[in-house]
Amino acid sequence: QVQLVESGGGLAQAGGSLRLSCAASGLTFSNYAMAWFRQAPGKEREFVAAITRKGDRTYYADFVKGRFTISRDNAKNSVYLQMNSLEPEDTAVYSCAADSRQIARTMETYAYRGQGTQVTVSS
Repeated sequence: QVQLVESGGGLAQAGGSLRLSCAASGLTFSNYAMAWFRQAPGKEREFVAAITRKGDRTYYADFVKGRFTISRDNAKNSVYLQMNSLEPEDTAVYSCAADSRQIARTMETYAYRGQGTQVTVSS
């Protein structure tokens, strides 16, 4: 049974930082591209960042503006999202997703998805 479990969310002040983690189990992690998505209340889910199987290429949404960094550790079956210079507009539930075939900017494309972790940024 494949599981993706996010952690690291919480409350941060504007300008602060958080580091999200996503621990994967039940799959050969190094065979999967990984991505982060987020969904704010009343808004559609949106792509945040993605990383290839080997971690040699990364992709970001325009709104990241160099503030976020996605990384992975295949030895630990984990993917991370370092978020700096947080803004109140970053408040959302952040979820990770995995797929063995491709990187895409729609979460429905991914074979496996986590439940998410709440990030709240106060002004």
